[in-house]
Amino acid sequence: MSDNKRILVVDDDIDIVEQVSAALTADGYDVIAGTSQEEGEDLLLSHKPDLAILDLMMEQMDSGFMLCHQLKRLHPETPVIILTAVTATTGISFASRDPESRAWIKADLLLDKPVRTEFLRHQVRRLLHEAARVAET
Repeated sequence: MSDNKRILVVDDDIDIVEQVSAALTADGYDVIAGTSQEEGEDLLLSHKPDLAILDLMMEQMDSGFMLCHQLKRLHPETPVIILTAVTATTGISFASRDPESRAWIKADLLLDKPVRTEFLRHQVRRLLHEAARVAET
């Protein structure tokens, strides 16, 4: 059994799944990946990720939010990053800093696509580090 952190990546764009998976695998993480909300749900039932990176819009406009809610219900301590092109596509922004407005989202971080790979890798390391600190207390 590997001591590497396990990261769940779910996006209906196979190119993004492959790019993110390759970068994270190169950083030493174990990556489990799916290309649909349904695959993500199955992976959540069979694996406990240390962090998840989810696309917002897959089969449904809110697939990423649904997966995030399911993950947080099963493992509330697991950090979640949601990647979205919704701002570029619709003009809708989830950038509100108001905790009350964002409480329903459940994600720890929302990033607009396209996201630079190095920036995403940095955010993964930061969130895993923060989760480890919380687990120690």
